[in-house]
Amino acid sequence: MNGQKSIEATSGRFLMLAVVALVGLNLRPFITGIGPLAASVRAETGLGAQGIAMLTLVPMLLMGIFAFAGPSLHARLGASRAAIAALAILALASFLRLFVSTGLAMVGTAALLGLGAAVVQAVFPGIIKRQFPRHVSLVMGLYSSMLMGGGALGAQLAPLIATASGDWHFGLAWMALPALVAVALAVACLPRDVARPQGKSATAGLLKRPRTWLLMACFGLVNGGYSTSVAWLAPYYQEQGWTSASSGGLLAVMAVGQALSALLLPVLAGKSVDRRPWLWLTLAMQAVGFAGLILRPETAPFVLALLLGAGLGGSFSLTMIVALEHLPDPAEAGALSAMMQGGGFLIAAIPPWIVAVLHDLTGGFHAGWLLHLACIAIVTVLTFRLAPRSYAPAMKLETPEPVTV
Repeated sequence: MNGQKSIEATSGRFLMLAVVALVGLNLRPFITGIGPLAASVRAETGLGAQGIAMLTLVPMLLMGIFAFAGPSLHARLGASRAAIAALAILALASFLRLFVSTGLAMVGTAALLGLGAAVVQAVFPGIIKRQFPRHVSLVMGLYSSMLMGGGALGAQLAPLIATASGDWHFGLAWMALPALVAVALAVACLPRDVARPQGKSATAGLLKRPRTWLLMACFGLVNGGYSTSVAWLAPYYQEQGWTSASSGGLLAVMAVGQALSALLLPVLAGKSVDRRPWLWLTLAMQAVGFAGLILRPETAPFVLALLLGAGLGGSFSLTMIVALEHLPDPAEAGALSAMMQGGGFLIAAIPPWIVAVLHDLTGGFHAGWLLHLACIAIVTVLTFRLAPRSYAPAMKLETPEPVTV
């Protein structure tokens, strides 16, 4: 009997890991698939450079805005139900891209996709911490790596499917299929949860802590490099004569670097309580990648993309882990992660649009790459504050003196 229970528990864990992997896989293809198809999308919808940037900016903004609702969603719906509903929205919005023909419709589907991804990202880290309390780093590494791997899948398959079908709509709408599979698996495997009565107060309390804002800044400035790269790396090389398929391959290589780094760096950093040296390594890789795009973009572009991706993916994964390590309670740690992502994605939504404006003003992308080198320098300095001994003090608020009557 005990052996049977052990087998069921083990199979349950493997199924949960499959859910983690599949959920992560669905959170980026709709963003990375746009860049390789930008020329086709612009030709039919009439979107200009800044309009194409909106297809990245709008989802990122919504990822930020709705992440703040994570604790409330956890309290009112439960994390599992919220995640399942959000995955269904991802499937619906991807399917709707079969029928869009105007710029407004494209931005509308981007908004729906951003909403779905925002809710998943807000509640899912808390699910991971609750289901895998002793292996948070490893499972967060899997989740982050699959998230980045989904980016590789989107960048590679979008132009291939569009070319094979002769229609860019199919290059974006296929993403509904893995989202539907994720819905089915999540319904079958995610644990039932109950509402918690502290969503609003948890959000308000976390926003009073300077550490929450510090994490937002670090997360946002780094992910601004990601949002700019997926929006403009392919068009940057298309301006130099690359095809949509080859530039999509470049994005795919970058996303593979992200996935490998997001998976491996948490494992390598697992024996170290202090994550900062590993974070500085990821920032250095990003700096080399962006500097290479400025100085020698034609020299080993796939190596530059791989290095840039490794820096971005490793930084994403490690920063998520650092946020979860600040608080022992899974719900509170998940709420902090949601807050960090909320402010962070609001910040990360802006750079692709700024880079589009700089491109229109200067005629090239070098000014945009320089902008991200400056962001990396800022995050390098801010990261000095993330010493492990500071976690507990940073998350405590002063309690008011008791009033005597």
